[in-house]
Amino acid sequence: MLPSSQVNDRIARIAAHLQPPNDSQMGGLRRENCRAKGASGGFKVAVLGAAGGIGQPLAMLMKMNPLVSVLHLYDVVNAPGVTADISHMDTSAVVRGFLGQQQLEDALTGMDLVIIPAGVPRKPGMTRDDLFNINAGIVKTLCEGIAKCCPKAIVNVISNPVNSTVPIAAEVFKKAGTYDPKLLLGVTMLDVVRANTFVAEVLGLDPREVDVPVVGGHAGVTILPLLSQVKPSFSFTPKEIDYLTDRIQNGGTEVVEAKAGAGSATLSMAYAAVKFADACLRGLRGDAGIVQCAYVASEVTELPFFASKVRLGRTGVEEIHPLGPLNEYERAGLEKAKKELAGSIQKGVSFIRK
Repeated sequence: MLPSSQVNDRIARIAAHLQPPNDSQMGGLRRENCRAKGASGGFKVAVLGAAGGIGQPLAMLMKMNPLVSVLHLYDVVNAPGVTADISHMDTSAVVRGFLGQQQLEDALTGMDLVIIPAGVPRKPGMTRDDLFNINAGIVKTLCEGIAKCCPKAIVNVISNPVNSTVPIAAEVFKKAGTYDPKLLLGVTMLDVVRANTFVAEVLGLDPREVDVPVVGGHAGVTILPLLSQVKPSFSFTPKEIDYLTDRIQNGGTEVVEAKAGAGSATLSMAYAAVKFADACLRGLRGDAGIVQCAYVASEVTELPFFASKVRLGRTGVEEIHPLGPLNEYERAGLEKAKKELAGSIQKGVSFIRK
């Protein structure tokens, strides 16, 4: 029979997965040792906003990812319940929950990848700019924690409006002296996922066989699908181009209106976010040829931030691809996108600098 001290340690170790106590409460049991026996080697990932509409399915899918060894779930409400629920899944990643601002630093310490879906969702009639005043403050607070606790982590920003929240994150990191543009990525993968799906419907193909580059930003006219560069190569009619471009740009509104006040694009966003996070983790692992579209600090245009294809690696963004040849329709769309994007970027920068 095990000594009572070992039994107590084992019980404490299990409890620590769900909501780790402070180190001072743990006695000889250190947080870094709170690992399930047999847990796989891999990366430590934090989801900030894990109890929300995007955060919950995102957390579930990350628990299923074999590249994740430790999964930290943080939110200001309901984090323990979501953590307990997801922790029952029989995959190797160890899940720990963190509740409220007082546990933010614990949630972030030692992370390799931080995913930020935190914030309020869109409602019918709302634009992404309507979300700005609330979500801007949330992203600022979370990024201050990242700068302090895991400045070398890759940061995936989902919180809308991404066109503004990524510049906010950059300004926070600059103030803290930790800014590395290769580590900060706005997640525009949902635009690519939608583009692949909608184009596949027109072509009668499996969406997994389609690759549509989507550049610019992550709102309305700033979302620019480059249909001239679709793979497999295909020539669309002007009517098809108008239809596809409009649907890709307004995919989020399509979901908001269909849910009739019950939410926004949460499930498809979680899927896209996990697909992008997996690409980041494979890059960190050293896999070659990991190329995805993302909204990053860029010199592709005269704007300081722009979404385009990037190659991911051990240091984050290791290469930013040029736009390639654009047709007349896309060149006109690019000018519209840049005009709108410039204002959104400045709005984010001014929020921190004011």
